[in-house]
Amino acid sequence: MKAMLFDIQRNSYVDGPGIRTTVFFKGCNLRCGWCHNPESQRPESQILYYRDKCAGCGRCRGAGDDPDFLCFHDAREVCGREYTVGEVWGIIERDRAYYDASGGGATFSGGECMLQLDFLEANLKKCRENGVHTAVDTAGCVPWESFERILPWTDLFLYDLKCASEDLHREGTGVSNRLILENLARLAERRGDDLVVRIPVIPGFNASEEEMRKTAEILKGIRRRGTELLPYHGMGEHKYAALGRKAGAFRAPAKEETAAFEEILKGAAAPQAPASGIGGLRPESACATIGEKKNNRRERRKDKENDDGQSGTSEAAV
Repeated sequence: MKAMLFDIQRNSYVDGPGIRTTVFFKGCNLRCGWCHNPESQRPESQILYYRDKCAGCGRCRGAGDDPDFLCFHDAREVCGREYTVGEVWGIIERDRAYYDASGGGATFSGGECMLQLDFLEANLKKCRENGVHTAVDTAGCVPWESFERILPWTDLFLYDLKCASEDLHREGTGVSNRLILENLARLAERRGDDLVVRIPVIPGFNASEEEMRKTAEILKGIRRRGTELLPYHGMGEHKYAALGRKAGAFRAPAKEETAAFEEILKGAAAPQAPASGIGGLRPESACATIGEKKNNRRERRKDKENDDGQSGTSEAAV
């Protein structure tokens, strides 16, 4: 069994609790204009060509989409190749010591990882059999039966909620959010204690008080472990040109904007929230930014180092 992936990132700190290996599946059924991984959207292998780096040496002529071809100037990159379950597990298992020390594991993301369901399920089972914590990062735009397949093997769901308004969602992503909201409600009912809702903050799309209040109203009925805000960044804009596409006209939100939206979402406390957070999330406020998660982890690491020092023990840094 094989699947098309476009990256496997080790030492990830923002895709669930602890230190993680994130497996990025290629192919997505949404077309978000702000996507920072536009190379993830199409399901087939693609070539990214960075014109400003090209030296005109001609070595790449005839290389096609050979994933093993190496451009000495990093001007040409083949994005996407097929992996087997064994190959993916071979990479995941390298960092088991880090997962054990940090409470981490493996996260399956995309693109939309649930579009290659058989491969996803097989990897989740492999991790479960070997005691590795699993997380699935999804936009939820798949049949509910797909969730039923992976529920027994998934420890944590990271659920992307782009916006509340259907017309706005269709405008920004190309699809309705009805199925996404239906699946979110069902997932919260079945596995709310293992559910984190992630909301992008995109000026020019959903970054308005009106839209965030609508989102907060939806979340009031969603039992979940926590909520994360994901402020837009432009670090992937150069990839659009490399794919022969034009990047959308978006900007990063000001800190004050993100803080205001966080305050709005604090009013949408999760019903029956668990007593403790995960990955730096605070169940009492049910909202945290990615930056806040990193800061909280630093503080916990310092506290643990102090405790170890007082008790006369030590632990290797990870």
